Order: sequence, then structure tokens, then C-alpha cells
Amino acid sequence: MNPTKTTGLAAAACLALTAALALATPAQASAAGGSYVALGDSYTAVGTVTSPAPGTPSLCVQDTDNYPHVAAQSLGLQLDDVSCAGAETSNMTTAQYSDAPPQFDALAPSTSVVTLGIGGNDNNTFLTAVAGCEAIGALDGLNIGSPCAAVYGSTFTNAVASDEVNIAGALQRIHQLSPQAKVFVVGYPDILPQRGNCWPQLTLTTGDTVYLNNLEVTLNSMLRTAAQSNGATYVDTYTPSIGHDACQSESTRWIEPLIPGSFSVPFHPNATGQQHTAADLEAALRAAGVS
Repeated sequence: MNPTKTTGLAAAACLALTAALALATPAQASAAGGSYVALGDSYTAVGTVTSPAPGTPSLCVQDTDNYPHVAAQSLGLQLDDVSCAGAETSNMTTAQYSDAPPQFDALAPSTSVVTLGIGGNDNNTFLTAVAGCEAIGALDGLNIGSPCAAVYGSTFTNAVASDEVNIAGALQRIHQLSPQAKVFVVGYPDILPQRGNCWPQLTLTTGDTVYLNNLEVTLNSMLRTAAQSNGATYVDTYTPSIGHDACQSESTRWIEPLIPGSFSVPFHPNATGQQHTAADLEAALRAAGVS
């Protein structure tokens, strides 16, 4: 989801972690086998912040235990991971930073596998939804109604619907640049509980938890449709991750809450979450004949 930017304490935590990573040398892992290019945002890039991927831009916060690295090692694929925190679909064709060129620059006619995990940052959807709803919910410790839904209404779902043409265009361009590649669109995992809430661990009312869950389901549904309509395989990471959301205990959750556990980033997959996404991807790759 440019996976993964928040407000207040979450923003401070993210900035602190990013600054710490800037002192490290972050990205890339490879093995013998087919050529695999990983494209995407922070939900692709970020794993455990103590394992920065050597040679990658520090602001991309890319880690060697993210799902592309784990899956590539498991399947013996030669990985070129150009995923970057904060990436939008536009960053497939335009540079994100001076040292982070367009992600499509990594594609070649000989590329055999491409994964794309993008869309959450387009139109600032995740940033505005998470930051806005957390800020509004922080004022409502009594768990009354759906104050964020009352403010934003259909703003986020409308933005997601308008973005489908951009995702479709990106997939079409991937096929042009890497005509031999098998292409996979990796969806976003379940971030919030299916019912109830866990205020103040996440400062959302029960009603707004439902509201944001519906937004994520809408986003993943759009990505599935775009994949199926443009010669790509959709990898569902949402369904397998239900029950491992940010409200669960540290030993159970695959997504970190506002105040994360050690060496993790708020509202993003932790190392366990990345391992499970890698397993979902590996199953899809094997089913498509990649092994």
C-alpha cells in the first residue's frame, strides 16, 4: 500500500526510524536463477529496520528481509529490488529521489518475473486516511460513531476508483518492457481488526475501523481487477493475514500499530508479516511455473 507516513506520534516514529536508517547502508539481494524485478512502495520495501539492503537509497528504507528478498532466496531467483518507501504509481516512470530513478528502469526484455505492490500512496490515500482518521479518533476516547467517515465520506474510495487506470497503464507498460515476464500484483495485508477496535493502541472508533477496512478491501479489489484485466496474477495477502492485524499481541500480529514493537515501522508489516507475504507470493509463483 507508498505501502507505506502518519501523524503525531506515528509520524515522529517513522521519521526517527528513517533517520536511523539513513546512517546505515540500505538494498539488493540475488541468487542464481531467473531474473526477478520487484517494484513497489513501503509495503514491499520495509521489513526489519536492522537489516537494510546494501546499496539502496536510504530514504527508500528497503530491507533484506522484505518479501522480494525472502521469495527470491527461496526460489533461487536473481533479484533486482527497486521498491521504495513512499513510492506512487507515477514513480514507476519518474524518479522518486535523486538516487532513486524510475523503478521501470530496472526492467529488461530478459526479465522473467515482475512483482508490483503499489497504489496505497496514490492520491495520498493511505497517508490521509491513516493520519486523518487517527487524529480524529484521538479526540474520541468514548468510541462514539464514525467521526472520520463523517468527515471524509467517499473521498478515499473515489480516489481508489480513479486510480485503476494508472495501475492498468503501469501493467501494460511492464508487458511492453519485459514481454517474457510473468507479472504479479501483490495486494495489501489486513491492517485492522475485522470487528471492534483497540483504542488507544490505534486511535480509531469501532465505526471508523469498519470504514477503513472497507477502504482497504476496495483498494485490493481494484488491484485484483486491474491485474486480471491486464495479463497479471493477483496475489491475495489480505485474506491470509486476517487475525494478524495491528491490534493483536506482538507475538501474533503481522502489522505494527502506532507504537510499534522493536525494529519495526508503524502501520507496516513486520518481519513475520513479510515472511507470510513471501509465502503467498511463492505459492503464486510456483502455480505459474516459476520454481
